[in-house]
Amino acid sequence: MKKTSKTALMVMDVQAGFVSGLVLPSVFLPLLAKTIDTARPLVDLVIYTTVAFRSGYPEIAPNNPTFNVAIKTGTFLEGSPETKIVPAVAPKQGDIQLEKKRVSAFSGSGLDVILRGSGIDTLVLAGITTSGVVLSTLAEAFDSDFNLVALKDLCADSNVALHNALTAGLFPSRAQVVGAEDWLASLKA
Repeated sequence: MKKTSKTALMVMDVQAGFVSGLVLPSVFLPLLAKTIDTARPLVDLVIYTTVAFRSGYPEIAPNNPTFNVAIKTGTFLEGSPETKIVPAVAPKQGDIQLEKKRVSAFSGSGLDVILRGSGIDTLVLAGITTSGVVLSTLAEAFDSDFNLVALKDLCADSNVALHNALTAGLFPSRAQVVGAEDWLASLKA
């Protein structure tokens, strides 16, 4: 990747409430931590997103089956344990942390303002889940004309077949799809 672009590494929804609900490959979190630490001095921004709702869940419509589970279980409230980024990949000073209210990293987070204000034109996507935040963010970023990179081994989903279909089928029509090590090597080139 040419340094003429301004790049943000997006670490999306790698929070306790989602990590605990998935069987991740044993290399996932160590590889993600290595990728973040190696990329941090080579990219313009590292941005973390999490899902969190206000007390009383005013952001969740009654007809939203995905997020109504949070209401029923009383989870994913701002500041609750399940909204915390897992310690293995914790943000460092200078990283940006955003809370979002929907699946896409753009929804209710102010991400678009930060990207425009920073002149970012390239987004590198990693996160949980491939069929959730990664897919939704990729689609919205594609429609907004960002250059996109999806780190296929740093996206995870409980449905492995769906993860594979997205990273091998749909994503390549909208993004460069590469492994984390290959992307890191391209940064250093």
